[in-house]
Amino acid sequence: MTHTRADYPLAETQPGAVTGKRGKSLAEITLDSVLAGDVTMEDLRITPQALQAQADVARDVGRPTLALNFERGAELVEVPQDFIMQVYELLRPGRAKSKQELLEAAATMRGTYQAERIARFIEEAAETYAARGLFTFRF
Repeated sequence: MTHTRADYPLAETQPGAVTGKRGKSLAEITLDSVLAGDVTMEDLRITPQALQAQADVARDVGRPTLALNFERGAELVEVPQDFIMQVYELLRPGRAKSKQELLEAAATMRGTYQAERIARFIEEAAETYAARGLFTFRF
């Protein structure tokens, strides 16, 4: 389903359609359900679908860069936090030892986590870092 500006904010216009990982909708997350112990952290975590819906809205209002960021975020939802932090560290200028190190991270994003947009982003960074000499060279 493609969302438009009329759907914004999703939490208010479609609270039944926005769901957590276990499928519980925002409409089902009430103070009573929290107090009853029926809500877990998994019910509160963002999902790829919610981020894609936000991307649809952003694109509809003429914010393509924001939409792309939401789409990249959607790809990262299922990537383990420790790997995200590892890649983040590599992307800091002067931290990766070589272009190959970044290309390997991109291959993992693409192959293991199906994060195509993120993989392309890392590959673009690898090219830019190579062109600008931003790798750590140890003698």
